[in-house]
Amino acid sequence: MTQRTNKLHFLGAVLTVMALAGCASSSGPAPVVELGVTPSASASSSNGAYVAPVTRMAAARGQDWRPQTYVVQQGDTLYSIAFNFGFDYNDLARLNGIQDPTMIHVGQELRLFPANGAAATQPAQAAPAVIATIDQPKAVKLPYSDQAVAQIEKMQQQAAAPTPAPAKPDVAQPIAVNVPNRGPISWGMPARGEVIDGFSEKDGRKGVDIAGKLGQPVFASAPGKVVYSGSGLRGYGKLVIVKHNSTYLSAYAHNSRIVVKEGQTVARGQKIAEMGNTDSSRVELHFEIRKLGKPVDPAHYINFSKS
Repeated sequence: MTQRTNKLHFLGAVLTVMALAGCASSSGPAPVVELGVTPSASASSSNGAYVAPVTRMAAARGQDWRPQTYVVQQGDTLYSIAFNFGFDYNDLARLNGIQDPTMIHVGQELRLFPANGAAATQPAQAAPAVIATIDQPKAVKLPYSDQAVAQIEKMQQQAAAPTPAPAKPDVAQPIAVNVPNRGPISWGMPARGEVIDGFSEKDGRKGVDIAGKLGQPVFASAPGKVVYSGSGLRGYGKLVIVKHNSTYLSAYAHNSRIVVKEGQTVARGQKIAEMGNTDSSRVELHFEIRKLGKPVDPAHYINFSKS
């Protein structure tokens, strides 16, 4: 009987030592996760700043000279403002909550770009504590039994198992957005005829004038969307404006008749108007190419000598 009792005491001591060894193998405090709280690793960056998730990123403006806002001046119309800054006037109207494009007033401030064109970095917000620590368990002397032996074996296996590497935070990354039609544009002749006046920034000539006959076809110089069709810009007569991409648009002035509508997509070489002399002393096509709203010399894009 005494021998059996000593054996039990010995086994109990062994189990106690093994339990202590299993506890001591832990490299740090055991984590306790608060129930009902889901930690969001994507809510913070490595420096603690909150990074708003990005679902869309506007194209980089680069060397864009245009201001964020514009104050309406005497003689301005929404059409002329859009033309001078290289926009579709409908887009400016929507951006500024304008229901009637003809209703703007001197001194009114118009936004040319959305207020938040890129993802903003906001101050870090205090996140709820989701991790706490507890003291290591103290050694407990377990009585000998088959269940106790099984428990000690399980503790030994858990202690010997490699600690999994912590998962990398799933930090939201900006999503690159491809801007359509930012590649090279293939320009063509807007009309057949002789260039009678060339571009001159010094003299205020914003395009080229091409002589022709009344009713002669006028063609879209490059593919794009018609963003203006009408007579609302003083000095241009019956005018068509085609937007080719986020950088370029072209203008076709003094037409006798316009054969396309706003919002219509046109192909290069498609007839969009007929030559005329509206707001002009002679039959001609006044043709402009604008880059980010600024007039550029069409001769840098088109070889007019072949016309």
